[in-house]
Amino acid sequence: MSTLYVEPFSGLAGDMLLGALCGLTDGYDEIKALPDKLHLHDGKIEINEVEKNGIVCKHVKVIDLNEGKDSHQHSHDHDHPHDHDHGHSQNHSHGRHLSDILHLIDHGHISDGAKNIAKGIFQLIGEAESSVHDIPIEKIHFHEISGVDSIIDIVGCAVLLEKLSVEKTFSDPICTGFGMVKTQHGLLPVPAPATALLLEGMPSFKGEEEGERVTPTGAAILRYLKPEFSTPALNVSKIAYGPGQKDFIGPNVVRLSLVTPVKQAGGGSLFVIETNLDDCSPELLGESFQDGLIGAGAIDFTFTPVTMKKGRPGLKLSALAKESKRGAVCDFILENTTTIGVRHYPVERKELERKAVSLESQYGPITAKRVTLPSGKTRVKAEYDDLQKTASENGISVIQLKQEIEGIEK
Repeated sequence: MSTLYVEPFSGLAGDMLLGALCGLTDGYDEIKALPDKLHLHDGKIEINEVEKNGIVCKHVKVIDLNEGKDSHQHSHDHDHPHDHDHGHSQNHSHGRHLSDILHLIDHGHISDGAKNIAKGIFQLIGEAESSVHDIPIEKIHFHEISGVDSIIDIVGCAVLLEKLSVEKTFSDPICTGFGMVKTQHGLLPVPAPATALLLEGMPSFKGEEEGERVTPTGAAILRYLKPEFSTPALNVSKIAYGPGQKDFIGPNVVRLSLVTPVKQAGGGSLFVIETNLDDCSPELLGESFQDGLIGAGAIDFTFTPVTMKKGRPGLKLSALAKESKRGAVCDFILENTTTIGVRHYPVERKELERKAVSLESQYGPITAKRVTLPSGKTRVKAEYDDLQKTASENGISVIQLKQEIEGIEK
């Protein structure tokens, strides 16, 4: 099993991901043999070494041997940064229904695992196209993704992802580009409608150069991997770059890395989970809510007065939780407050070494924590609940008991 880290700082396309995955797996020979394994004898693979702003990497180019044989040939001269796999002017003779593509994959000489990955990616694209065009998925005639190049890009990525046994994926936000793109339907905004649907819920940014930087196949492959965008500290074991065909001011590459998340002391990554509340009764946030928040997995929490939009007074609820408890704490807050959304982000903290101790007093033992400071000195703090219980039982104040305990410890 492996963990993948995706850096789509220059955009994302099927050929870029395929090139990077080939670099991670040294899978160039496998991809060269893929057209025959899929019975796509009109496809040919060329591997070319390219340089993108000083980054030397290999581009995996799929050549459609049918191009130029009729008047409807696919043109690579339209305004597309990666030169294929969006396919708005795709050779119409290559149009296939989703069922045709799935049949082709099922009869290919590749592993069952790779077949399932490839079919899952095509299903995502099909669902997006179906939604955009308001046509049942089984009736869509795919010009966009049914050419040899797009099929090889997707199935090739599936073969190499299965080879890597990718179990978890982290990703940085995605550069989409901006402006308009020419299609067979006329001008469309960037990202194109199907691509925008595939990117839904994933953080993205436009970048500084006009043009289409993300293709449907690139977006679908990343979406299939279900990436997390809160990236923890990582140990990187291997890096590869996948180039696009065009050149931009920045390097037109995607960077993929094989990584291992760094385990933090104390049991894993920590997350701050926050929400702003301006219409929640303080009664709902009392002792019962706070006990439930701790029970859901919060290590600590605070309420901070804030001034919200339109001058409304509110409270910011901030909770700290381990990564394993992040979902449970988010769900508890959503279920038990009036908020309709929470935000969460990873944090690091430095903890003092601590040890539970029992301090003797004239009223009996008191539970306390002894911590060791960076200087090596120690400090003791009695647990408040224990102080309160003992003070109440003996008819003295908590302050009096605390002073006595601190005196004993000194």
